[in-house]
Amino acid sequence: MKLLTKKNFIVFVVFLNVMTAACQKGPNIPKDTNLPDTNLPDSTNIADSAKTILFVGNSLTYTNDLPDLVSILAREMGIKVLAEMIAYPNYALEDHWNDGQLQNLLNLKHYDFVIIQQGPSSRQDGRTSLVDYGAKIKALCDNHNTKLAFFMVWPAFANLESIDGVIDNYSNAATVNNSLLCPVGYVWKYYFLETSDYSYYGPDMFHPSLKGSQNAAKIILETLFKKP
Repeated sequence: MKLLTKKNFIVFVVFLNVMTAACQKGPNIPKDTNLPDTNLPDSTNIADSAKTILFVGNSLTYTNDLPDLVSILAREMGIKVLAEMIAYPNYALEDHWNDGQLQNLLNLKHYDFVIIQQGPSSRQDGRTSLVDYGAKIKALCDNHNTKLAFFMVWPAFANLESIDGVIDNYSNAATVNNSLLCPVGYVWKYYFLETSDYSYYGPDMFHPSLKGSQNAAKIILETLFKKP
């Protein structure tokens, strides 16, 4: 995976202590009356040539090098993926748009997919940002014959009650902008409800563990390459 960074940019990721045993009992996650099927299709279209993917996001993407995990898993599935990444701490879509690096890259080379994410965005301001800047990025992708996908993330463990807001706002942004949706946060919600296992979270209970990133990679690949 090729990491695209700013000049002299240094990333410091500070992990907090592991949550206490009392916290591990789990929060009150909103539960639907009818539990939907969260199993995604296993079948994929095997590409004859490499597919290029540009990840645009923040620490939820660069933790555990998600693009590299996607490339590795794709290879195991018989799909060749070349992944690149633009990701900085605490960045939202607006920050990426204002930087201009995304626009420059799409003008320089072709990508089959651009995958975007920002923070959990469970509130109205997050929804507005996802929709409005998602629209700008979608128009840019359309001009370059590139498919856009929203990478639905998740809230911190301490704010897990807000997960429905995350799901609704990412889903709405993808629908409004006629884009693909990688429903990672949605799948995580029902995994937590069914198992009370929160091991998709890393030590700070916000960023993903390696297991969580591997699960996200699987969902992303199944979204991009599932059969119609």
